[in-house]
Amino acid sequence: MGGFFSRATRAKTMEDEALEDAPLCPIAVSDAARRVELLDSFEAAGLGWFWATDAQGRLIYLSQNAALKLGWNDGEAIGKPLGDLFMTEQDDDPNRTERPLAFLLSARNSISQLNVRLAVAGQEVWWEIAGKPQFDEAQRFTGYRGSAKDITRSRESQRDAERLAQYDSLTGLSNRHRMTKRLSATLAAYRNSKRSCALLMLDLDRFKQVNDTLGHPAGDELLKQVAARLGRIVGDKGEIGRLGGDEFQIMLPDIDDRGALGELGQRLIQMISQPYSINGARAIIGTSVGIAIAPYDGLDTEELVKATDLALYAAKGGGRGQYRFYSSDLQDGAKHRRQVEEDLRDAITNSELSMHYQPLICAKTHTVQACEALMRWEHPERGSISPGVFIPVAEEIGIIKEMGDWALREVCRQAKEWPVDLRVAVNVSAIQFSHDDFAHVVKNALHYSGLSPDRLELEITESVFLGDADRSQRMFAELKDLGVRLALDDFGTGYSSLSYLRTAPFDKIKIDQSFVRGATEEGNNNAAILSAITGLAAALKMDTVAEGVEAEDELALVTERGATLIQGHIFSRAISHEELLERLEQGKLKYEPRGPAKYRADRKRVFRRIGLIHEDSRYRVVMRNLSKTGAMIEGLLDVPQGTDIVLDLGGGQLAVATVRRSKGSMQGVEFETQLISDGADGLCTRHRVSPYQIEAAGRPLAALTQDAYSMMVAEQLGSGRKKFVEVEVGNPKPGSGI
Repeated sequence: MGGFFSRATRAKTMEDEALEDAPLCPIAVSDAARRVELLDSFEAAGLGWFWATDAQGRLIYLSQNAALKLGWNDGEAIGKPLGDLFMTEQDDDPNRTERPLAFLLSARNSISQLNVRLAVAGQEVWWEIAGKPQFDEAQRFTGYRGSAKDITRSRESQRDAERLAQYDSLTGLSNRHRMTKRLSATLAAYRNSKRSCALLMLDLDRFKQVNDTLGHPAGDELLKQVAARLGRIVGDKGEIGRLGGDEFQIMLPDIDDRGALGELGQRLIQMISQPYSINGARAIIGTSVGIAIAPYDGLDTEELVKATDLALYAAKGGGRGQYRFYSSDLQDGAKHRRQVEEDLRDAITNSELSMHYQPLICAKTHTVQACEALMRWEHPERGSISPGVFIPVAEEIGIIKEMGDWALREVCRQAKEWPVDLRVAVNVSAIQFSHDDFAHVVKNALHYSGLSPDRLELEITESVFLGDADRSQRMFAELKDLGVRLALDDFGTGYSSLSYLRTAPFDKIKIDQSFVRGATEEGNNNAAILSAITGLAAALKMDTVAEGVEAEDELALVTERGATLIQGHIFSRAISHEELLERLEQGKLKYEPRGPAKYRADRKRVFRRIGLIHEDSRYRVVMRNLSKTGAMIEGLLDVPQGTDIVLDLGGGQLAVATVRRSKGSMQGVEFETQLISDGADGLCTRHRVSPYQIEAAGRPLAALTQDAYSMMVAEQLGSGRKKFVEVEVGNPKPGSGI
């Protein structure tokens, strides 16, 4: 064996030291030879190898097969430190918890089943080694005797098994177990280092329809494509997981800017809503996003996940295709939604639903040409409930078809009573349209009401094109055979395709109000988009409806850009059937535009008690309205213009502002930093008071409460003499303002 020990010496090395002094006899020699032969066979079979070191940790023996594994020639190993065989203390294994090899050797401890990686360039080779320290008669350390075996394959198998346990086999994303483990570890570490971590929860809208119409293999392919899109958007900024079904989770370390998170949420919604090509078929889905941030909304995994779930629940309840930030009042919202679910099932039976009508006005003559039917729900105890709340609930609990069929019958019956032959438009849900009996339902509604088919217009959103395109075309053909008109609703949003206009027999395009809003502002491209849509519709001999027109400058613009019909509050809100019938009977067919001269950023009417901080005093005031740029408040007398204040909007939200207008007890204030959208109809601050700041002020570390900031500064504020006089504010008065 060249530089290696002779076989006789090797046998002596591996034998019990007592054999050295044993008298030679045929039996002893025979036993030693057999033992050497067995060791040779063991090594040659690759079942394991042997190694030995001197007192200085240098190799004095290494099995030849083991040396070859390392790429060493005969005898090259002798004299090398044992540690040179292996990489530095498992640098690539951050989860390692056992003592490193260097420590065990220096402490002269026994080694058992220790996994080590060999220092082999360009390869990943792992051994499992064992060894015992050796001592002479004087108990002096003489070195180690040990064994080794190659565990590379078994380790790879173990890694594969661990990966299967941590990653989703379909998409390759982290699974629920790994996401929970990673989130828990991150939150624990970040709590000590005072860092933040955002969590997003996504739920796919209309995914079940893909499975039902195209099959589960198509659904699996869709999930893979969704995962790929998520990866492109998030990149290396965070970790993405699939929790199961159509639920996804995104963890984003070191981010608490709700403006940036809102923009990300909107990008996720827009990207996922783009069409998918699956085995030659076209699939269209959407998504809703819930957002929560640690430590603001929760400190541990359970608390933060619950907050994100509630935010997602609110986003879905707001009409889907939305993102929503968590806030403490969502607890009440979730409870309210569950109550809505229970009561909605009885709404039709109890005659709580009714149809209201919003006129569609001729852009040139300002006379009414048609009306859109809109469903309303008057709850006997809670009053009017917004369609944005109960329509998504109806879809989720599976009664939207029943409600849609009822609406169709009711609208046809009421329109037949009108003294003027106006057209009436009815919204059709994708679920209602997907049923094979839909054309039959329409036919029956026309038959029993006696309404002329050409007066009925069915407003259909682009989501009806999901799935079987041939089936959609057959349904369009059946409806046109009945003589009804078809309108494409919300054109230009989400995933519009010109192929819809080429293949579907639409009579009208409705331009979504998002293209009308802000179109008159300098630098806004919406005006050009309006021109393109109306020009396209005119070429295809279709009418166009501009939705959501509220200001006179908007009316002038959409008229100039060629809209056929106008729908919006500048002419009329949706009114009850009784009010419409009375107006038609009186012959009041012409409408006068009534609205502000110019569009301005939405200013929402509110009646909310908030905190106001000035110098070292805190006041209680009422906020009357709110926009991104400012608010109107009431409750302090004669506050001078130019006064700098801070509004405490609750939940750790502070808005630095300056008084720009003041009259009596009312002030108009301008924010130093604009508020941002909360993803629905509300506004919120980009940043909040950090729970870490509250903790530094002597309070326990906890998620933000609604009155978080006032708790922190209770001792500092209110002790001095107040500069302004507080007045009691009653209920809102119509037309109040400054």
